[in-house]
Amino acid sequence: MRVADKMNFDQVNANLGKNRSEMSELQNQAATQRRVTKPSDDPLAATRVLQTRTEIGAGKQFLKSIAQARNFLEYSEQSLGELSETLMRAKELAINQASDASASQETRAVAALEIRTIFDQSVQIANRKQGDRYLFGGFKTQTPPFDPKGNYHGDTGEMKISINKDAKVAMNMSGDKIFLGTTTETPKQPIVPQRPDDQPDMDIPAIQVNVRAPASFAPDESGPIADPEDNLATRGTNVFKVLSDLEVALKANDKAGIQDSLDRIDDSISQVVRSRAQLGARVTTLTAATDSLQKGQVDAKTLASNLEDADTFELVSDINKTESTLKASLMTSGKLIQPSLLDFLK
Repeated sequence: MRVADKMNFDQVNANLGKNRSEMSELQNQAATQRRVTKPSDDPLAATRVLQTRTEIGAGKQFLKSIAQARNFLEYSEQSLGELSETLMRAKELAINQASDASASQETRAVAALEIRTIFDQSVQIANRKQGDRYLFGGFKTQTPPFDPKGNYHGDTGEMKISINKDAKVAMNMSGDKIFLGTTTETPKQPIVPQRPDDQPDMDIPAIQVNVRAPASFAPDESGPIADPEDNLATRGTNVFKVLSDLEVALKANDKAGIQDSLDRIDDSISQVVRSRAQLGARVTTLTAATDSLQKGQVDAKTLASNLEDADTFELVSDINKTESTLKASLMTSGKLIQPSLLDFLK
């Protein structure tokens, strides 16, 4: 086969272009420290890297939301801790004034003034807010949930935030549950009729019955009967009413009323402690979710690095090898295309 000069020239051009292209690509990798700089470099790796970056971005948003919710819950829990201490002080006063041996009408009148102060402090705690949002107002975070008399003007809404793709946690607890002891669901109890001993064995179906709500909380004398399809409700303790009744008993020098308030104060403290425990459990859940997300962020970044980043040692070796190849190509190319037109005319 005859090899023409044009064929040599085209071959030299192709080899030099290939070597220079490889050198340019390696230099680009060295400058960016990335093996995959565009999808065409490695389509599969580029797709996985994009998915990983999406996961990392979502994880950052989850962590941001969790941090805000955690601060909200921790401040709420701290506020309930202060409320517990305030109620403990009210209990101490009630114990001291419950006996005629250690109290008198004058001391009870002074204690009533402190109970009024405790009442006002409790209302202030109930109206506490973080930033521009009230803690215990449900969805109504822009207006005070309680008035000075302890009446609730919020709602029962729970603001839930996503801690991952499939789970949500409420970042607040409405004040009516904590301070007023609103309804809690009690499951219906099946009653199974007892079989007399002298009767043969037979299958007796369970009978679902509805439990009547406590009379003290019923709107009429008989009390409402719950819907057969719903669970029934019981009420907790109204913290503000307990304090208000104690203040009235102290002002009236009513020893029996003061003694009766002791159990109700204990119920109020237990109610606040239970609410605080629920908030603490949510904080624990958020802490665990934060740890999981942070580990996921590290794993995702490690995977993206393995797919995308260039191996420095291998890259330097490839650059040296490609540079040597390019130099050799230039030297041999000069010899191939060195003859000029005058050389052919000789």
